[in-house]
Amino acid sequence: MAIERTFSIIKPDATARNLTGAVNALIEKAGLRIVGQKRIHMTRAQAEAFYAVHKARPFFGELVEFMTSGPVVVQVLEGENAVLKYREVMGATDPSKAAEGTIRKAHAKSIGENSVHGSDAAETAAIEIAQFFSGNEIIG
Repeated sequence: MAIERTFSIIKPDATARNLTGAVNALIEKAGLRIVGQKRIHMTRAQAEAFYAVHKARPFFGELVEFMTSGPVVVQVLEGENAVLKYREVMGATDPSKAAEGTIRKAHAKSIGENSVHGSDAAETAAIEIAQFFSGNEIIG
């Protein structure tokens, strides 16, 4: 299996409830290593750039407002098949449909306030990581 990296955001709904440690514990329990992590307050420009793929969707404005409403924790995760593994650990976007033991089942408030973001592919992960981290901020 290939060691790869993926990108994660612990969203404002989770940081407001002091869940960074609880989320990190589930990440590490799944065998992923946190090789880059920082707490930031995402700017409107950062949020609009990050979610540009959704710009034409009706929820875009609400999503940008939510992601800039409080601090987030951006992370680089590393491990075997990290993208797929982290998507499994996050659980379904709708917390009522998420499996037991997943981050969203345990911590998400709703479909919109679903506590975490994770990259959907290795190519996307590389782009997302580069938006928030320089190479010397990732320690493998």
